[in-house]
Amino acid sequence: MFESLTEKLENAIGKIKGYGKITEDNISDAMREVRLALLEADVNYKVVKEFTNRVKEKALGEDVQKSIKPGDMFLKILKDELLALLGDERPELNLSSNPSIIMLVGLQGSGKTTTIGKLGNLLRKKKSKKPLFIAGDVYRPAAIDQLKQLGKELNIEVYDEGKGNPVSIAQNGINYAKDNGYDLVLIDTAGRLHVDEELMDELKSINETVKPNEIILVIDAMIGQDAINVINGFNDALPLTATILTKMDGDTKGGVALSARHLTGVPIKYIGTSEKLDGLTEFDSERMVSRILGNGDIMSIIEKAEEVIDEKEAMSTAKKIQAGKMDLEDFLSQLKQIKKLGPLENLIKLLPGARKMGLNNISIDPKQFARLEAIISSMTIKERKHPEIIKASRKQRIANGSGTSVQEVNKLLTQFEQMQKMMKMMKNGNFKMPF
Repeated sequence: MFESLTEKLENAIGKIKGYGKITEDNISDAMREVRLALLEADVNYKVVKEFTNRVKEKALGEDVQKSIKPGDMFLKILKDELLALLGDERPELNLSSNPSIIMLVGLQGSGKTTTIGKLGNLLRKKKSKKPLFIAGDVYRPAAIDQLKQLGKELNIEVYDEGKGNPVSIAQNGINYAKDNGYDLVLIDTAGRLHVDEELMDELKSINETVKPNEIILVIDAMIGQDAINVINGFNDALPLTATILTKMDGDTKGGVALSARHLTGVPIKYIGTSEKLDGLTEFDSERMVSRILGNGDIMSIIEKAEEVIDEKEAMSTAKKIQAGKMDLEDFLSQLKQIKKLGPLENLIKLLPGARKMGLNNISIDPKQFARLEAIISSMTIKERKHPEIIKASRKQRIANGSGTSVQEVNKLLTQFEQMQKMMKMMKNGNFKMPF
């Protein structure tokens, strides 16, 4: 996501850095690159025009002309305008009533039903809510079954009446929630392959009948320039309160993210970051802009680690590393913790300067971690605690037990021995970084 856009914006910033001051001529060259970068990223052309005009106007201001480092000032202006475009507000969802009602709308294929599962799961964890899903999509084949399957995986009840009237189903579902102690209701509504009058009339009727706290538009981030018709169609018909961008982990150019807030006037509340049911995160414009400008997103890495890594276990391992006493048992524990973080290449891409270092296209084979785990798991506790006792016969047994080769066992032991030497050097204060 944003890879091409980031590269082109960096080129534009680099041009300005080469000048002693910002002038009408050189800012025009840079803005031409910015304009093309945004259009190629599928940002709506009206949004691009307004954005570039504001950046150029600010860049030609008196304060900027006197700036010692024009490139730094141009970067700051770009950052400020991107933040304004994405919206720097972070309002909470309106969950004030009991039950609180959230209605999700969007085109067929936008990921709406899956997003209901993710959002219900997130609000149950973060807000201690007791959610109920209402199956209001009575047209798409298997839509009800899909929601039921999600409910089963999450242990969240699904209210459905089969192929009934969506408006009645929504109202009856809310009455059921009130009678059974549910304080949060998420309504799955029907989508279409395109915006049509029949769809909008049905959604309007549900809105007028149940009066939801939130009406959230779910947008596929990979939809491209067609997004404007989708966004405007729903925005004209319904009092939208927020948007959720799905498939932001895919090969998307990112233009919808930069267009949605401006076109709807409502905030982006969440983004879908993976296909897993915990793959929904709160949208943060500061972090998004940092990623667009190639500065990474360290906070997302930290938050992910805090969610899945056992703090006591991590602290215990850290103390052993500091004391130079980490063994293969501890190493196995760390491997299991790392696996919880998900694909490591996704985290590496969030590191500052990852693209410049060529890390954006890195691929880490999860089978490598599985082989390491299998090798260590095939050892006895004593062997893990004292790897120096592992000789030829033991290596063969471990290789056979893990489905690997003696060479792979040797490689692991050699790498671990090198790690132990490094830890001892760190303990003694003799270790120097090799760069």
